Amino acid sequence: MRKIIQSILFLVVVLLSSCGDSVDYEYSSHRNFFTFHNETHQNPILASAMNPLSPGVYCIIRCSFVSGRYSFSFENNQGQKSDAPVWFNGIDLRLESWKYVGMNNGLIVGYGNLDNPSPFFAYDLQCPNCFDANVLPQRSCELKMSSDGIAACSSCRRKYNLNTGGNVVAGESGKKLTRYRASSTGPYGVLGVN
Repeated sequence: MRKIIQSILFLVVVLLSSCGDSVDYEYSSHRNFFTFHNETHQNPILASAMNPLSPGVYCIIRCSFVSGRYSFSFENNQGQKSDAPVWFNGIDLRLESWKYVGMNNGLIVGYGNLDNPSPFFAYDLQCPNCFDANVLPQRSCELKMSSDGIAACSSCRRKYNLNTGGNVVAGESGKKLTRYRASSTGPYGVLGVN
């Protein structure tokens, strides 16, 4: 009986000691409640990234204010871009989507290509090792994507793997990409990022 109690105490000590201060949270605590209704907008560039049958295709979503109106633009890592801005409709205005498109008006979304089933990822478009939301004026350090699912920062020269949770794969060690919870109801469905 004494050996059982000692074994249980040992397990408790081991489990408690593994919870240190250096917790690496999987998702960002940055406020981001972005919803996009692609069943209404019918954007094929975004649809390619929201399709679970096309893993490894990622899409950059940007929000901008053009000619007195809010709009979205889309660009995927296969070199395709939206021909024209996608103007906000009443649903987008009601949801106030322009307020929550990443830390500096940009997101990257898509299905990873290394697991089965493929996980759906959403990342902030800004390099987490260069961008500082507390510094004004804010310096934009947007990531550039390649067709193989690598995002690169031209400022710090780090490269991140979009297919493996946004970890650093080249350059100095540093923080992983800022990741958000995300869901997709299909290519021409609803995208939710929070």
